[in-house]
Amino acid sequence: MGIFGSKPQPAREKAAPPGRGSAAALSLSIVGAGMVVRGDLETDSVVKIEGTVDGHVRASTQVLVAKGGVVHGDIETAEVIVGGVVNGAIRARGRVEVQAGASIEGDITTLRISVAEGGTLNGHVKMGDGSLLQENRRPDAATESSTAAASRATGPGRSQ
Repeated sequence: MGIFGSKPQPAREKAAPPGRGSAAALSLSIVGAGMVVRGDLETDSVVKIEGTVDGHVRASTQVLVAKGGVVHGDIETAEVIVGGVVNGAIRARGRVEVQAGASIEGDITTLRISVAEGGTLNGHVKMGDGSLLQENRRPDAATESSTAAASRATGPGRSQ
């Protein structure tokens, strides 16, 4: 019988529409080498950056900055793997991996971090539970130093 025969085909299940918790969770968005994106990127899945992004990157699952990839902006996701360059803050709910030859210029807030020999990190690192990730900015340096001075002046067990 030919390809277009009248033989009935078994019913197929409909695929779930794209979105959270469906096949989209397995999707991968790529900013290719030589490509420049000016503006913020946001995805419900994984983004791999081989080119340049001038803006913030938000991904629900993972951000991969490949060797040769550059991000000029903040990154927010569950997991970040950096093999290229990031100039901005990184907030990761799970972990951050800095590979050999990678460079990060910015603060990192995460639960876990791994820095390979040859990886460069210039910034503050805050590690701990998810409450750290709720902070949107650092405490004011003047407030921080006055609090530290007050605690030195009173010392443990002393009252003001």
